Amino acid sequence: QVQLVESGGGLVQAGGSLRLSCAASGLTFSSSTMGWFRQGPGKEREFVAGIPWRGGSTTYADSVKGRFTISRDNAKNTVYLQMNSLKPEDTAVYSCAARFGLSDLPNSQSYAYWGQGTQVTVSS
Repeated sequence: QVQLVESGGGLVQAGGSLRLSCAASGLTFSSSTMGWFRQGPGKEREFVAGIPWRGGSTTYADSVKGRFTISRDNAKNTVYLQMNSLKPEDTAVYSCAARFGLSDLPNSQSYAYWGQGTQVTVSS
């Protein structure tokens, strides 16, 4: 079965950096569009970043543009989220997700598979 396993979360001070990883198995990773989403305390899940199966043409939420970078290594079946200049409002559980197709990357309902998530806490 499909498994997405996130890692790399933790506690960091404001202004710091973290790199999240999501290892995928059970699917043709090189043909899968990947996304990162987050859900903060008392908030709804929101789109963070997405990258198509072929790489390039990445999409970001306005709140993370210029600070976060999504990338993928198809040889390792892994997608990454490099997070710089972290802010307390970035505190959330971050989850990766996989889907087919290339349109409407921010739409969470278009993703077929989800990981369990990893906690990111940014202290002020």
